[in-house]
Amino acid sequence: MKYKQGSFGRVFLLKFEDKDDILEEMKKVAVREKVKVGTIMLLGGMRSAGVVSGPKEAVIPPEPLWVNFSDGREVLGIGTLFWKSDEPVIHLHGAIGRMKETYTGCIRKDSTVFLVIEAVITEILGIDAHKALNEKTGLVMLEL
Repeated sequence: MKYKQGSFGRVFLLKFEDKDDILEEMKKVAVREKVKVGTIMLLGGMRSAGVVSGPKEAVIPPEPLWVNFSDGREVLGIGTLFWKSDEPVIHLHGAIGRMKETYTGCIRKDSTVFLVIEAVITEILGIDAHKALNEKTGLVMLEL
């Protein structure tokens, strides 16, 4: 395990509206506000998304198990924000449910809002961290 200590910086409150793409819009905020390291919390409704809900098998490198939906669901999510080279990378996990069916996993693409999502991005200062390709796993991962 590796760790570093930092402190909280600015806090951003975001309101996403129907059909906004939450991943793309959060990246725009990170670029505009120059947020290099942060945490994300969100809740609301999702119209659709592509979610990785685990590996097909527990081997390295993993092959993702994709789940897609487009039927409107409730979402509760938590994530991180770091940069890879010159662009922000959002790593967002969520529990996404409708009635008795819930998907849990990494929200990776086509992340459109149904009605509204409220989110908070909390900036972390004093930590030199970024995302980079990890050759062993084949994934873009956190580097301290």
